[in-house]
Amino acid sequence: MLRRDIKGIIGGVGLAAVGLFAVWYGQTHYQFGGVHNMGPGFLPVSLGGVLALLGMCIAIPAWFRSGEPISTEWGSAFFVIVSIAVFGGLLASGGLVVATLVTVLLALVPERKLTWGTKCKVALGIALIAYSIFSLGLGMAIKTWPWSG
Repeated sequence: MLRRDIKGIIGGVGLAAVGLFAVWYGQTHYQFGGVHNMGPGFLPVSLGGVLALLGMCIAIPAWFRSGEPISTEWGSAFFVIVSIAVFGGLLASGGLVVATLVTVLLALVPERKLTWGTKCKVALGIALIAYSIFSLGLGMAIKTWPWSG
């Protein structure tokens, strides 16, 4: 019996579902327009269609090849979910940089291959990237530091 590539099937079907949802939502809520006169629905419908097609290009071959059984690392999943909740709770009081640092460090707790020094460097790098994009690049009115308004 062929053990199907469940990861590929789930991933491909998931992408296709998101793409089809974008196509449906774009067509029902926005005017599509045309190539020479694009409406607000043109881009989401087009990109959703491409995403659905790519998802099927992943899922269909995965149906015909064997794959590894799915294994879940529940400890890692727990820390990632908790870190997202901590980010949401810490953003308003701690600011973007502190919330990002704590979130990344918390999500990296179960990673055994990295030393704590490397984990801190990764967290600092991601916090710097988030600050550069959202505060400096986009100029978003978001609390950056605990002491900033």
